[in-house]
Amino acid sequence: MVMEIKLNGEIRQIKDGMTLQELVDSLQLPNRALAVAVNRTVITRQKWPEVVLHPADQVELVRAIGGG
Repeated sequence: MVMEIKLNGEIRQIKDGMTLQELVDSLQLPNRALAVAVNRTVITRQKWPEVVLHPADQVELVRAIGGG
């Protein structure tokens, strides 16, 4: 089954019971410089595998970019 979440403001369908780690992996983003919040709560990288997403969750992914 699938469910809908909001990812960076856009509705996205994901598999039911997907963890935050599985979502990040599916997006093929480099984990090193990535910050993630679910429903406005920042989730530390160590907890990504434990956080199961639910329908209507709002997920924000932000990549840090170095510069000067």
